[in-house]
Amino acid sequence: MISGARLKELRSRLGVTTREVAEQSARIAERERNPEYGISHAWLAELESNGGNPSIYKLFSLSVIYRTKFTDLLPLFGIDEDKISQYQVTSPSQDTRLVEFEQDENKLVSFPVRFDPGFSVRTTSLVSRMVEVWGEIPISMIQHLDLRRHNYGYIGLEDFTLYPMLRPGSFVQIDPRVTRYQPSKGRIEFDRPIYFLELRNGYACGWCEMQNDTLLLLPHPLSPCSVRQFVYEADAEIVGQVTGVAMRIVDLSPTAESGNAKALKPQ
Repeated sequence: MISGARLKELRSRLGVTTREVAEQSARIAERERNPEYGISHAWLAELESNGGNPSIYKLFSLSVIYRTKFTDLLPLFGIDEDKISQYQVTSPSQDTRLVEFEQDENKLVSFPVRFDPGFSVRTTSLVSRMVEVWGEIPISMIQHLDLRRHNYGYIGLEDFTLYPMLRPGSFVQIDPRVTRYQPSKGRIEFDRPIYFLELRNGYACGWCEMQNDTLLLLPHPLSPCSVRQFVYEADAEIVGQVTGVAMRIVDLSPTAESGNAKALKPQ
């Protein structure tokens, strides 16, 4: 009934009668050569009084006649368009395929528009600490990347702790609910939990082990870095467990290659 009342409000605001809706929808049905687009006076009166679920064809005619976007009418009948991409993420395809994003230029999402001047791409950092000003920009592709409510980290260009598994310059997603070390070696390197740490003078990202009250930050076997030791909770705290990563697998240019080669030195 709420949906019907809302439709009646839209119609009344335009000063259109139910019979005029019937006449205009009949013309649409004729042009489309499909009677399903037609809306009778009696059907519309019933919908406005008692509610109901119109077909996609009738909803199309209503959106045309009421000068309203088709997708703006969907919420009146309990359909949330934004949930489509959410369910697509939670119900991934079993096959490898290209992913297409529907971009709505009218939608606004939160995104950093100014970074802290003191931020250096060379060091590992939390993204939330890098951002100085947040703004609203119309990019639907990142509408689920809520940087203000979830933790994301940046692997510094000089941080080769988990190289080549995690390349410098990568962005990682962090689960802030996991703030305690959980022993688990796993069968392969990807099974081992990766932790994002906050240190006294910065951040770090890698595998960890505990020896009494000492936290060991373990590098990848192919990394030029060595094991680093910290007093747990005094010198190093776990921000969370890394659950996702976005990174390039090729260098941008020969200059970048030479820079990476220079940076590949033991720490």
